[in-house]
Amino acid sequence: MDNEEFYRDRIQRGEGIIGPIPPPKALSKFDQETETYQALCRGEMLFPMPPSNTTYCRYSVPHPYYKIGPVKEEILYPNPKIVMWYEVIHPSEIERIQKLASPRLRRATVKNPVTGKLENAYYRTSKSIISTVKKFPLFINSGGQTYLFDSAWLPDNLDEVTHRMNQRIHALTGLSMETSEDLQVGNYGIGGYYAPHFDFGRKREKDAFEVENGNRIATIIFYMSDVKAGGSTVFNRVGAAVSPTRGAAGFWYNLYPSGEGDLRTRHVACPVLVGSKWVMNVWFHERGQEFYRPCGLEQDPIEMDDGF
Repeated sequence: MDNEEFYRDRIQRGEGIIGPIPPPKALSKFDQETETYQALCRGEMLFPMPPSNTTYCRYSVPHPYYKIGPVKEEILYPNPKIVMWYEVIHPSEIERIQKLASPRLRRATVKNPVTGKLENAYYRTSKSIISTVKKFPLFINSGGQTYLFDSAWLPDNLDEVTHRMNQRIHALTGLSMETSEDLQVGNYGIGGYYAPHFDFGRKREKDAFEVENGNRIATIIFYMSDVKAGGSTVFNRVGAAVSPTRGAAGFWYNLYPSGEGDLRTRHVACPVLVGSKWVMNVWFHERGQEFYRPCGLEQDPIEMDDGF
């Protein structure tokens, strides 16, 4: 009984056996972001659901090519608009792309800003295709450090299937492929993930995007495998999640029509827990999209420096 009173008294006074219990340390913004995206990757609901009338499924005809066979389209999130198209890449095309990619797979690397050497990225565990075609450097800010890395690409003229995929991407998105980057194929094994990042370059980042072609206006990502557990693409500032579904493609705009970066598009590739995740990305640049995605009549928000 004496022990019970002793410990009750210590607890009430906020003291431990070895002295006063220090207050919990305030989490940094990066730690807070980590806790948020990890919870979202576990399937926890941290954000209110958007109104039910803003998320829906329909048959869509984004291009005359699809008049006979409309596309299965799902609006996953209304603002920023995140779209999912289903059954837009055939299993035989997936197999061909994987066959082209497999011999070229190597660990994704980043350039150390101090030494200038290429190192395995601790925040990105994946494999990607290395080729000698056009490369667009991209600065990624993670954990307070900025990395520069060269992506990996499959050019349009590599194979009939790569050319056909580029034509299909134009038909689906309605965007010009003139200044888009080449197809990037990535494979995420067990534990493979990509920490929170923006696909567009920030204004404060030196050489973050090409002067000639502009910033990355939009992203399309094809999911070429089902993942038994994990592997979702999570938008950690709005709570939206895109589950990897073989044959489907996700699409969103990284920039407002004015060209300002949309900070709500910060996203993460959740760790793969069971299975293997194959993806294929294409990033569109601003030049050439003036008539495909014109500026609106209202002023868009101005990108603020949020420290990431």
